[in-house]
Amino acid sequence: MEQIASALGDAARWRIVELLAGRPRSVGELAELTGLRQPQTTKHLQTLVRAGLATVHPLGQRRVYAIEAAPLEALGRRLRSLVETAGGQQGELDVLARYQAAIEAETAAAGKGGERWADGRTFVFERRLAADRALVWRHWTEPELLASWWAPPSMTITDCVLEPEAGGRAVLDYRDAEGTYRSAGRVHAAQEPERLVFDLAVRDAAGGVSFSVQYDLTLTEVDGATRLRLGLHLADTAVEAAEFIAGIETGWGQVLDQLDHVLG
Repeated sequence: MEQIASALGDAARWRIVELLAGRPRSVGELAELTGLRQPQTTKHLQTLVRAGLATVHPLGQRRVYAIEAAPLEALGRRLRSLVETAGGQQGELDVLARYQAAIEAETAAAGKGGERWADGRTFVFERRLAADRALVWRHWTEPELLASWWAPPSMTITDCVLEPEAGGRAVLDYRDAEGTYRSAGRVHAAQEPERLVFDLAVRDAAGGVSFSVQYDLTLTEVDGATRLRLGLHLADTAVEAAEFIAGIETGWGQVLDQLDHVLG
């Protein structure tokens, strides 16, 4: 497939294929129709033959070339598959557009507000999860289960801990192709399997605090399912945190969707 795509990537060869699709043609006729010299035309035809897109038929002193439809049909199927796959990305494109707009807005706000510009801001997320409360609790407090969902799809978790006891460790480290991200804090309250309160301070590359978040998680039993409510409260916000704060709403939406999927 790569050889076919490479052969068709040249404008002159593409024009020759279009002409051959109409009917078999000689080298001289193709040269006349494309405006190329015969040696150039012959080289292009040889490339098409090597790619399986054309065949040559010696007729005495003349050489007539004909198109091979099968490789084009295979390429067409591959392209249709790509189009169908790309068509399913609209949701992701919408997420990117919202994130880009949020970054622009938060960067402007940080520029005007200076350090601690977003302190006191809150977020609330709610989900109805098709799992019992004890299982949901385990997915928050057991490291292996926590690692199965606690990061956006493009991220890879390298360490995560939520020790369900007052004073317990809270850690979330992850990486992507752009770098490594670290955050650490403490658990303030834990009432199994109902409530978990903890904080995480997100560190910048130099080890300083970019911003911190206090999380308040409550799990309530509802008709055999679990209603999750997660509150976030921001503090210690540095100007450089604008990009990350802009992604909180989208990121936690994706993360909780993953939790729902894992539990499902």
